[in-house]
Amino acid sequence: MTSALVVRRMTTIAAVAIVLGLVVGTIRVAAAWTVAAAPLTISPVSASELQAKLADERARSASLASHLSALDARSRELTAALEQAQRRLAADAATAEDLDGQLVAAKDRLAKVEAALARARQALRATTATAVIPAAARTSRGEHEDEGEEHGD
Repeated sequence: MTSALVVRRMTTIAAVAIVLGLVVGTIRVAAAWTVAAAPLTISPVSASELQAKLADERARSASLASHLSALDARSRELTAALEQAQRRLAADAATAEDLDGQLVAAKDRLAKVEAALARARQALRATTATAVIPAAARTSRGEHEDEGEEHGD
């Protein structure tokens, strides 16, 4: 090998070593900039804290699930009560229609009874009027006869 070849290989090796050094230096400067831009002032949460928070969230989840179950049960009760109220309302509407029909029939009967009563009162007045006139005439004649007897004595 020639000396020129050895020098050229040594120069290449030195250049690669310098480039590698520059790469490592650039990485270190970039890491320093990153640390300076976002300092870690708050320590990360420990595993025990994470477990405690997880246990709290599980308890909260269980509580919410029980509340949801209670709300679901209450919702079902209210749905059943609403259905029962709707059935009752329908039954009451049917009863009201029946009572309305009965009221109409009773009003018709009342009108007939009132008409019959009015006719009976008219007949009674007519009968009373004819009965009162002869009695009044008898009373008047009887008084005149009594007066005549008194004058005759």
